[in-house]
Amino acid sequence: MLWQAISAVRDLGRLHDIASVLIRYGFGDLVRRMGLANLLERTGLALHWNEAQELAHLEPPARVRRALEELGPTFVKLGQMLATRIDLFEPEWITEFGKLQDSTPAAPWADVRQQLCEDLGAPPEAIFAAFDPEPLAAASIAQVHRARLEDGSEVVVKVRRPGIRPVIEADLRWLARLAELAERESQDLRSFRPQEVVRQFTQSLRRELDFAGECRNAEHIAENFSGYTDKDELTGDITAEATPEPSAVLPIIVIPRVYWQWTGERVCVQEFMAGISGRKLAEVDQAGLDRKILARRGARAVLKMIVEDGFFHADPHPGNVFYLPGNRIAFIDFGMVGRLTEERRDQLIRLLLGLVKQEPRRVAEVMLDWTGDSAMDEDSLLLEIQTFVQQYYGVALKQLRLGAMLSDLVAILRQHHLALPPDLSLLIKAFISLEGMGRELDPDFDMAGEAMPLLEQALRARYAPTALLQRGWRGVSEALSLVAGLPRDVSRLLRAARRGRLEIHIDVTHLKRVGNQIDSAANRLVVGIVIAALIIGSSIVMTVPGGPTLLGLPFFGLLGFTGAAIGSIWLLLSIWRSGGEE
Repeated sequence: MLWQAISAVRDLGRLHDIASVLIRYGFGDLVRRMGLANLLERTGLALHWNEAQELAHLEPPARVRRALEELGPTFVKLGQMLATRIDLFEPEWITEFGKLQDSTPAAPWADVRQQLCEDLGAPPEAIFAAFDPEPLAAASIAQVHRARLEDGSEVVVKVRRPGIRPVIEADLRWLARLAELAERESQDLRSFRPQEVVRQFTQSLRRELDFAGECRNAEHIAENFSGYTDKDELTGDITAEATPEPSAVLPIIVIPRVYWQWTGERVCVQEFMAGISGRKLAEVDQAGLDRKILARRGARAVLKMIVEDGFFHADPHPGNVFYLPGNRIAFIDFGMVGRLTEERRDQLIRLLLGLVKQEPRRVAEVMLDWTGDSAMDEDSLLLEIQTFVQQYYGVALKQLRLGAMLSDLVAILRQHHLALPPDLSLLIKAFISLEGMGRELDPDFDMAGEAMPLLEQALRARYAPTALLQRGWRGVSEALSLVAGLPRDVSRLLRAARRGRLEIHIDVTHLKRVGNQIDSAANRLVVGIVIAALIIGSSIVMTVPGGPTLLGLPFFGLLGFTGAAIGSIWLLLSIWRSGGEE
């Protein structure tokens, strides 16, 4: 159980807080089954088991969401990440996770200023012509201040909250241990793949703590949009009623400039976006911007990132989007990005074209490739996917809801207890958010219609003669490399065999747990044999005259019977506990 983690004594106080919150929100049984109660009580930390009454009326998704909010920044971020796992959680859970707001009171200015002095190499007053100590926004990990450079450029300074990293690292250590226990001890929780979820979350959160990495992501996406134009505007398909747009000289998609001389792991300085937040649609109308153009441009920009570049903004919600004069769009906050390999992009193109063109076989093949579970019933899954796709047969393209179709498709996988790889769950969540944002701007927004030309163009480019030639040459090169290295590999294998050092490793699922159970059973058998030997030996000693006595009975005989009694009690308790855990 958790005694393997007892070395992390510094985190026991935090574990007590976690267990207390879980009990208060009605998850006391989980605390007991995972062994947290025994560990904390043995270390002198008491738990209050009568705190869950006031919250017992809440539905489980609401209780989990409120518990995450109370547990603090790391767990709020965890809930936000879980909101992307539509392949693991039912819609009501996703809705509750989506309510988690990452906003907290600002950190004391004195602490922030001291950290800024360390990171900038000088006080902020010496670096900037103006610096506002009052933050524009404050979240669990960082807060953002507005400033002005000596040349008059308006910038935002994003500062990591002082002292937040040790707190997050402690939470991540316990999350990893709790996920391991949950997957091992609870059949109900095992279907949620807690260890995989925590691994994905840990990697994502640690990347988010590195602001320099976030800025590198921003520059990567800015480079991909260099020279980007709206093709429909050039052909006259989109016309704005407002004044002519300056798109010939100004970029349609804007990514904030990074000032690297003041950017590092804990602070980043970026261009200030003086636009209208995506949350303030009324101001969009007041500014005379065209909602239809904004919806189409935003969708095409994100589709380009996904289909063409394979590097996309993974959280395109309204708070991360600004609308600028000339119907231009700015994206901010690149702490969470998605990456797609060429193979993944090819699969995605085939999947989306299969959905739009109602080709169930193509959709089913891609979904089976994605899940990769050899133990599933492929025929049953294939039939369900075919039935799902065929229900859209004959539906007009503009009436298709691509995000809803993807959600329903993932629900089929969830019913079969299949999960998508993390990069794909992030991608599908981005698609759903994108379509929702487009419909907020334009109720007639046609996501499928916007995607079709780009998907067909990407598919044609993939099967163009030059692309086929490049892939063929790459395959030949890999095959030649394999053949060239074969003699060396065979020679190494034979040398290892001659020396008796040839090893074969077999990894069997759950074999470790079976081994632990066998070890436990063997230990109990040994204890039982020792107890039997003590009883027999003590009985013999009782019949032998002479030697020291206690209460008129041979002392060593009594000692043997006492040891046998203690061993018997331990053995019975051990058997009872193992039966309760299973």
